[in-house]
Amino acid sequence: MGTGSLELIGVNKSFSTPQGSLPVLDQISFSQNAGEVVSIVGASGSGKTTLLRIVAGLEAPDNGEVRLDGMSISGPGPERALIFQQFGLMPWLNVLDNVLFGLKTSGLSSREQEERAHDAIRRVGLEGFEDFHPKRLSGGMQQRVGIARAIAVKPALLLCDEPFASVDAMTRQTMQTDLLNIVTQEGASVLLVTHDIEEALFLGDRVVMFSSRPARVIEEIDVAIPKPREHSVRTSVAFQEQRAMVWDLLQAAAL
Repeated sequence: MGTGSLELIGVNKSFSTPQGSLPVLDQISFSQNAGEVVSIVGASGSGKTTLLRIVAGLEAPDNGEVRLDGMSISGPGPERALIFQQFGLMPWLNVLDNVLFGLKTSGLSSREQEERAHDAIRRVGLEGFEDFHPKRLSGGMQQRVGIARAIAVKPALLLCDEPFASVDAMTRQTMQTDLLNIVTQEGASVLLVTHDIEEALFLGDRVVMFSSRPARVIEEIDVAIPKPREHSVRTSVAFQEQRAMVWDLLQAAAL
């Protein structure tokens, strides 16, 4: 399935509007090492989700190239999995079948698919809820199903688009810790789009900062906080200093 080493080279993207061409991404270039968690932060509308869709193979860049493990990305692939902001669950399927859905094209036997799905459900803390449909679950539980579906396919690269924006603050912090533990165990690379600076720092090994649209990379910051990380690290001097630095840089970029 690969190691999840990612490289973006001069990626540009514009969209056509009634008023003309709208530039969204401007010469985006950065790399991501295997097993690394990279957080992308920037102002709302700065093109973060567009970039994630390009890496997922759901959009094509106007020019430039995206490579995963040295191979150019030209469409969706099983080595990449998405966790959406709005859960992305199928309401007519129960928890188990939602998780199994992503495994249908895996080439695994039915028994192997069931084992993978049950293991993923257990790892996100939903054992015993396999027969529940999404409408019977809280928002946080629904997002756990989304995470289980993504990790069940054992992707080399996990793509997260504001994954906890739809849950309350307490649930968000708990799920951030859980996700960090899960991806550490999996060894997968993670590309995370978020507007939350604390989330970017808590989960990330590195933060890539975007300017306002059209987005350009204005800074890459190594997160100088050892892993594993617990919730209490957020109150540390090192964490607060890096948070203030990222905030200042984003404010300066918005001027």
